[in-house]
Amino acid sequence: MSSSIVIIPTYNEIENVEAIIRAVFVLQKEFHVLIVDDNSPDKTGDCVRGLQEEFKGKLFLETRLEKSGLGTAYIHGFKWAIAKGYEYIFEMDADFSHTPSDLLRLLKACENGADLAVGSRYKKGVNVVNWPLYRVLLSYGASVYVKLVTGMRVDDPTAGFVCYKREVLEAINLDSVRFVGYAFQIEMKFRAYLKHFKIEEVSIIFRDRVLGKSKMSSSIISEAIWGVFIMKMRSLFLKNKF
Repeated sequence: MSSSIVIIPTYNEIENVEAIIRAVFVLQKEFHVLIVDDNSPDKTGDCVRGLQEEFKGKLFLETRLEKSGLGTAYIHGFKWAIAKGYEYIFEMDADFSHTPSDLLRLLKACENGADLAVGSRYKKGVNVVNWPLYRVLLSYGASVYVKLVTGMRVDDPTAGFVCYKREVLEAINLDSVRFVGYAFQIEMKFRAYLKHFKIEEVSIIFRDRVLGKSKMSSSIISEAIWGVFIMKMRSLFLKNKF
């Protein structure tokens, strides 16, 4: 059995899901893959089921009843992976914004002492391809804002390409994680930071999706802006309970 599993949440990713699965399975290191699908109307889940016989014992599918947010999809996947005994648990997008071969670099960082390795767009300048300028400014500005509010020295706190050692996820009360959009990524790193886990950033190149539709929305942006401030206040007042 592999010690590493890549969790990929999906909703209407029929154009990408088979290709991303195959891209993970051709890597020199053996990774397992868990797709957490929110009952996609475009039959993403059916595509994954069709591949499970080919990748028996390596490709897994958890289907939820409806679209319920990125954060809850990952929490579902984290609990599943912990119960199955995986040591290294990854987050990765389905749309090739994250380069699958970079999984090896994140894994190496954790094997060499990091508790949590982050695929960072901003560790060495701005490494984003095919994003419009306003979105780069929004993302980079959010990173600066999060660092100022939380005190975390993480250049890309909103990054969604991450490797966790299992003990990090076991130490976090996953049922108390509040955010469901992209602010979920900030909250998970902040909770790990408060527990003094070692967070290391690995510089990556982030490419905007070519196929499929982005899930970004104004409500997700609002959650990230206001939620981070509220999260920081809660951590100060609740301390040991956060």
